[in-house]
Amino acid sequence: MKIVVLDGYTLNPGDLSWEGFEKLGELTCYDRTDEKDVVSRIGDAELVVTNKTPVTAETIAACPGIKYIGVLATGYNVVDVEAAAARGIPVTNIPTYGTAAVAQFVFALLLNICHRVQDHSEAVYKGRWSSAPDFCFWDYPLMELAGKTMGIIGYGRIGQATGKIAQAFGMKVLAFDDYRLADLECDTMAYSSLDELLAQSDVISLHCPLFESTKGIINKDNIAKMKEGVIIINTSRGPLIVEEDLAGALESGKVRAAGLDVVSSEPIRGDNVLLNAKNCFITPHIAWAPLESRSRLMDIAVDNLKSFLDGQVVNKVN
Repeated sequence: MKIVVLDGYTLNPGDLSWEGFEKLGELTCYDRTDEKDVVSRIGDAELVVTNKTPVTAETIAACPGIKYIGVLATGYNVVDVEAAAARGIPVTNIPTYGTAAVAQFVFALLLNICHRVQDHSEAVYKGRWSSAPDFCFWDYPLMELAGKTMGIIGYGRIGQATGKIAQAFGMKVLAFDDYRLADLECDTMAYSSLDELLAQSDVISLHCPLFESTKGIINKDNIAKMKEGVIIINTSRGPLIVEEDLAGALESGKVRAAGLDVVSSEPIRGDNVLLNAKNCFITPHIAWAPLESRSRLMDIAVDNLKSFLDGQVVNKVN
């Protein structure tokens, strides 16, 4: 059977192998695919693999040979899953590959805000320490995490992994989630209402899916309920934040700083208001991307397709 990968470069820029897919069929792998070329590149392939290239209802209708669509990510909104289901085409995703990597990255962002390590290192190399009148100096307020409260909105796998790290730093965790696991609660971790979390947290980290109910959950009204000088971290989905409202809160100092690995439109647009916001640290959607987690993603994607070919669909989202 023919397999086409529409946009494989982000997953595998050259440090992984497509060998697992090659063993399952006749593989054609494109680094990137423009939307106007999707139908022609799928052609008569039965097995379609995509990361961020849309597979729309129109594409599905124009490619009657499609029997399977695999998404190389957890989020699958790039595929019209209802149109696929109507045609009997299973759509699979990769649900758990990056838990440790994303939780780790939350603290890369947070510790950068707390200590501004790179800025201070650059100051040393510019000679400012060697010429300083004192044995040390710092350009930014430094912050200790022990004793602070981290509010985690969305306490699934990644939220829980983030909570464990926070507790290891001596922080108290408040979690907001519709689905609660009582066994997780202890002296340093408790579930709370959203309003309680907003009011009590020194740091708020977003780990919820992007639904209509969560879109724009960080907005001017909810920011008003937060502590003065709160820190906001987002490694989940950009549209969880109303970016104009966050920029205003950063400017006023209501929000001390923000660490964002995701924004509303990616790649980021040059006119994104957060590019000019104070104390806003933006990285290019890389929390998921260590070699180890990408290797797991590749393995799971291959297993998803192999299971389909063996007649047992796993990680199906439609």
